[in-house]
Amino acid sequence: MIEHAQDEQRVVVTDLNMPFGSMVVFLIKLALASIPALLIVWFVMMVLLMLFMTMFGGIFGSHDLLRPGSPF
Repeated sequence: MIEHAQDEQRVVVTDLNMPFGSMVVFLIKLALASIPALLIVWFVMMVLLMLFMTMFGGIFGSHDLLRPGSPF
């Protein structure tokens, strides 16, 4: 069982004093770090999309609806 500390300390940041050059370096690092994260998210989404297409592809991908005599 997890016990919560009785003496919680809350912090509120009201100002951030950072030189412009350091902020630029920080934002460049942030952008470069987002590339592998984006690739991982893209890979997971593609796997989920392939699973979805495998399970429901027969329902949505029926070519019988495209025949000239089709009622749709």
